[in-house]
Amino acid sequence: MARGSWATRTGFILAAAGSAVGLGNIWGFPTRVGQGGGAAFVVVYLACIALICLPIMLGEIAIGRRSQLSPVRSFALLRPGTRWWLAGALGVLAGGGILSFYSVIAGWTVAYAWFSLTGSLAAEEQAAGEFFAAFTSNGAASVGLALLVLAATAAVLLGGVRGGIERVTKAMMPVLVVLLLLLAGRAATLPGAAEGLAYYLRPDLSRLLDASVFNAALGQAFFSLSLGMGTMLTYGSYLSRSTGIASAALGVVALDTAIALLAGFIIFPAGFSIAGFDPGTSGPGLIFAVLPQLFATLPGGGVFGTAFFVLLAIAALTSAISLMEVPVAHAIDTWGWSRPRAVLAVTCGVFLLAIPCALGNGAVPLLSSVPGVGMDFLTLMATAWNDFALPIGGFLTAVFVGWAWRVDRALEELMRDRAWFPAPGAWSFLIRWLCPAAIGVIIVWTFASFL
Repeated sequence: MARGSWATRTGFILAAAGSAVGLGNIWGFPTRVGQGGGAAFVVVYLACIALICLPIMLGEIAIGRRSQLSPVRSFALLRPGTRWWLAGALGVLAGGGILSFYSVIAGWTVAYAWFSLTGSLAAEEQAAGEFFAAFTSNGAASVGLALLVLAATAAVLLGGVRGGIERVTKAMMPVLVVLLLLLAGRAATLPGAAEGLAYYLRPDLSRLLDASVFNAALGQAFFSLSLGMGTMLTYGSYLSRSTGIASAALGVVALDTAIALLAGFIIFPAGFSIAGFDPGTSGPGLIFAVLPQLFATLPGGGVFGTAFFVLLAIAALTSAISLMEVPVAHAIDTWGWSRPRAVLAVTCGVFLLAIPCALGNGAVPLLSSVPGVGMDFLTLMATAWNDFALPIGGFLTAVFVGWAWRVDRALEELMRDRAWFPAPGAWSFLIRWLCPAAIGVIIVWTFASFL
């Protein structure tokens, strides 16, 4: 069966950036910054991107393009007769597991677009927080919205790589960037915005050595860049041999990071312009509580608010597309399924997992009896896949590229047809030594903190 491929290099960059750009940037990043002490988190985050995440992304794309296969079969092909295929299997499971709770949160953005359009969002701080809490406690509505997101994702994937994934992301990503720039410009003019910018841009140097900040920054970077879940490997398998991997990966990282940073230029100036705003305790509701208050100050704020949440939902959709494509590609490559059959099966499986994520906020029965532990199912899924599976997947990828497949073979793929690739020696050191060491420390720290 013929595999899909990107029509252009730009198509790959926008699709891969669309995978990375989503709720992890606009919803997750400002939340982590608020919890991590502001600019100190940003500094650590950028260091993690440059020294750990970019080298691993290059490795993932190289694996995919060399094999032209989905994650499980890629690892099996490059290291036959070993159990390295399990690393690919973890990526396939992570794609479905993350999408199960991600679709629920993406559904909230769809609902907020409707609330903004109809003018039903609360503008005051306390009322906005209470509105969000009441809405997310409606399990039936969250289930329906998650199904809507999954159905839209499936519809795009049925169009294939070029006709579905590439066409949608090329159309929507530029619009999202323009709107974010407009909102950042407006937020900077609000009273109190200077205090928010100072919090965002002036690091507290005492927190740069805080292990919890490093842990959160690396986890956020992995989630934001879609690493450790087989997405970049799968997208790389659709990349033409003539496309330079290094320049394309830099484009993806630059666009993704710029949008994450831009989201902070909206949230924090807007937040500090509102009395009583506490960035350290606002949590996941940050974007849903702060932005309605910002839009209320804008001329035509209802229109801006509606457009923002629509485009936020679209950004979430581009990430959902990539998450679902990983298990879909696995089913096509491994079992020879047609794309429609694979899409339908994966959609149904993910929806079954999304249902308990959406229903209520009660503690998971298996965990509620554990002293000090009482988390809802959505939080459990987010913790298991984001905090544990992604770093483990990244660790295995780094070890595989650096030691099992070997850097000389990876560099052969990265520098194919004399493609631009600066500092191969530095990349070899990072992928073999720094990346696995840093991620290994974080994995141990995460397990210790959880227990």
